[in-house]
Amino acid sequence: MSPTPASEYQHMPLTPRPATATATASEDHSASRPPTAGRAAAPPVTILEPHPASPFATTEPHSAPPAPADAVVAAIDIGGTKIAGALVDTGGSLVTRVQVPTPATEGADALMRQVGLVLAELRAHPDWARVHALGVGCAGPVDTVAGTVSPVNIPGWRAFPLVDRLRDLLRTDGGGQGLAVRLIGDGPAIAAAEFWNGAARGRTHALCMVVSTGVGGGLVLDGKLYTGRSGNAGHIGHLSVDLDGEPCPCGGRGCVERLASGPSIVRYALARGWNPPAGEDVTARTVADAARRGEPVPLAAFARAARAVAASVAATAALVELEVVVIGGGVAASGDLLFEPVRAELKRYATLSFTRELRVVPAQAGTDAGLVGAAAVAFGI
Repeated sequence: MSPTPASEYQHMPLTPRPATATATASEDHSASRPPTAGRAAAPPVTILEPHPASPFATTEPHSAPPAPADAVVAAIDIGGTKIAGALVDTGGSLVTRVQVPTPATEGADALMRQVGLVLAELRAHPDWARVHALGVGCAGPVDTVAGTVSPVNIPGWRAFPLVDRLRDLLRTDGGGQGLAVRLIGDGPAIAAAEFWNGAARGRTHALCMVVSTGVGGGLVLDGKLYTGRSGNAGHIGHLSVDLDGEPCPCGGRGCVERLASGPSIVRYALARGWNPPAGEDVTARTVADAARRGEPVPLAAFARAARAVAASVAATAALVELEVVVIGGGVAASGDLLFEPVRAELKRYATLSFTRELRVVPAQAGTDAGLVGAAAVAFGI
């Protein structure tokens, strides 16, 4: 690829806020409302009320030129299991929130239809008239210069022109033509939210990880969000921690994601003869419940995931000298089942003098961190 100017998002200064009440990873935003009548043919859209006391509300000015006091932005967060959208105000509070499932194994058009459903719900909200930009966070790799995405866990999109397609949707029926569309990877988006008012608040060097359906991350270096030339810095899920490990869909071998993601934990447990409870969906949470009961194979699955996470964290700390590592996501919601072995394994892997004091803490920004981070990009923060 020919040289390109550095992305406008390469160094986005985010001013950390004073310590205030923060959300926890256990907050539940899943209360749904009945779908709008007359849309029976569409897949289900879950419309969720915003949390009554968003942890991101603030009266402090943003570091970018301030938006009008009554402005809102639209934010979309695209992951391997769900596509969420929200309208977000200048303080970071969610005005409204919608969610649909991600048809991750289907083709590009089916995926884009789901994104269109989310966008249509947002455009139907009375506050859409105040929207002045759209921020979109997507599982990576992304290319923030070209506006394309190639999520490893969404095979239907390879070099998919997401920004252009969103602009096309915004032109449809008016009510969005000319809006700026700004793209960020999902890992950097979550790092932005954690740095703004989460577990990385006030830190100058942090890695923020998500361990869930996939494994991703974002970096704060020298007190600024660092996303790299094309928006992919911090893509820790595809560091190789097992040189002879199994192939990864990204093309590599032994990637962290192939050992530590929720599906990988389930796959490992089942392959070693674990019998899940009859009638239950088999997820990482199911494996975690069995591990808490002391079942050896589920315990081994989490121990293996923790080793992979610890090895990747130690390598990153050696490279960029971190103060803190923030870990969130569905697998991290298992709590000490993951965090205790990660911290123990770090003593084996993080042995250099400048890595030994590295702290590993749970994420605090809550389940909507990706949306808030995408909103920060839309506001130009």
